[in-house]
Amino acid sequence: MPKFVSLEGSQRTLLPNSTLVGPVDPNEMASLIVRVRSLGSREELERLVQETAKTQLSERTYLSREELATRYGADPADLDAVEQYASRHNLTVVDRNQQSRSVIVRGRISDLLQAFPANIRIYQHASGTYRGRTGEIQIPPELAGLVVGIIGFDTRRKRRASSRVRVSALDGPGGDNGEAPTYFANRYSFPTQYQGRKLDGTGQSIAIIELGGGYRVADLQIYFDEISIPLPKITQVSVDNVTNSPTQEGGDDDEVALDIEIIGACAPGANIFVYFAPNQGDAGFLDPIRAAVHDQERSIDVISISSGGPEPASAGGQELSAYHDLFIDAAALGITVCVASGDHGVADLPANQWDKVIHVDHPAVDPYVLACGGTQISNGVDVLCNDGNPFDTNSRDGGGWASGGGISVSYDVPDYQLNAGLPDSLVRGRPGRGVPDIAMSATNYFVRVDSVEYAGGGTSAVAPLMSALIAVINQATQKNVGFINPFLYSNPGTLTDVVKGDNGIANTIVGYAANKGWDACTGLETPNGTAILNTLQATSEKRRLGSCRLSV
Repeated sequence: MPKFVSLEGSQRTLLPNSTLVGPVDPNEMASLIVRVRSLGSREELERLVQETAKTQLSERTYLSREELATRYGADPADLDAVEQYASRHNLTVVDRNQQSRSVIVRGRISDLLQAFPANIRIYQHASGTYRGRTGEIQIPPELAGLVVGIIGFDTRRKRRASSRVRVSALDGPGGDNGEAPTYFANRYSFPTQYQGRKLDGTGQSIAIIELGGGYRVADLQIYFDEISIPLPKITQVSVDNVTNSPTQEGGDDDEVALDIEIIGACAPGANIFVYFAPNQGDAGFLDPIRAAVHDQERSIDVISISSGGPEPASAGGQELSAYHDLFIDAAALGITVCVASGDHGVADLPANQWDKVIHVDHPAVDPYVLACGGTQISNGVDVLCNDGNPFDTNSRDGGGWASGGGISVSYDVPDYQLNAGLPDSLVRGRPGRGVPDIAMSATNYFVRVDSVEYAGGGTSAVAPLMSALIAVINQATQKNVGFINPFLYSNPGTLTDVVKGDNGIANTIVGYAANKGWDACTGLETPNGTAILNTLQATSEKRRLGSCRLSV
């Protein structure tokens, strides 16, 4: 019997234009996520999610976290096997989770490589220095078929959906400092009252995923005082020992402030939980998402994600599968996941990192998340967000800012998009999952961070804005809408068309054009929050009355 066998789906390549720096430090401490197979059929769980989404909201039943773990989590014996193998290789088990089917092990890189041989080196890239992995990971035969993923050797950073947060549109609202988020909530008709109840997100728990940075309570207090809203309840959640760590003006703090201030302004009654994690590859990104989805203490209802990167070329890869499983779990639990679609149009990378290839942003491209694109308000009208500038590596911000969107090369067209009129991919010339699903203004938000005030934006403003709308609707209906994509595609009248613009980069690459109906720039277009709520309730009431029977 061979000592090791290849782990299926673990093949990996480097970031384009990476330069070898040298070997890894064998004594460096690192962690790996070891994922194991599911007790129940994942295909069965996916069918359950799809059928639940077709059910009228009033009749929906979601799985509890305990049910999800018991039926579709890990077999404890599989987790035991991983723990025992890890202990024989001087590795420490730092987390074991039946729901997410994972064991996190930690140790010296030399010991990790003894346990799970892999080819890793240190590389330099325009995005920074990273530990890169090539080829396949090896596992012992005793774990073959049991282990389905080992993630953490590669530490390439995830990109913020908008690294240029300071953005305002010409002729946009609010002047130099933009408008308070409540302006945009009003613009997109967020419901404020329902059946005599004030709607502010009360009773809802919203998770924000942050890969670095932090916030200062003093800044937030001033900000919310200035927009006449009481300071919301904000709680930090540490993942992988990363805590709220505000740095300096212009860093990751910008994104943290943008997310908190938008959600806090538009759903001030909600409990806001900020999950801080390291920006260290897929393991650093998966961990806070996993923590939020499977958080039994906080019972998250909505998740806002504003980070990502170009979609991998194959849906069979272990990293892509790990995200996909988490988003299916979220849908099964009734959690809505809102993800920014990126800010460099079809390039999906800034000028200094672009590899001359068209990309769709991940995880926005996953079929079980709500992908959020961007518009800009010009003379009072929503048009596609695009600054009209070419890429320029000599300029401060690189240029080429436009709403991310396109057609997946990894995922087929989901059922809910079959009648949406999706175009073929500009890359492969065939259909696939289309991104985004909706769009709202990505410019001119009033932001305060590190004692500085300005107008900010990016599609990373749309994800928290949509998360706030979902929380308000959940409060009104008193039942989570969860995986809302099928409903939106079945009820396009709850959204308003954006028909002007495209998401190509001027003088650089041709993109997709905005048009009537769904398009790969703004999706189904801008949502009308009140119309969504009323339609959800009307269809549920119609179904309820239709099921009544007269008694004589």
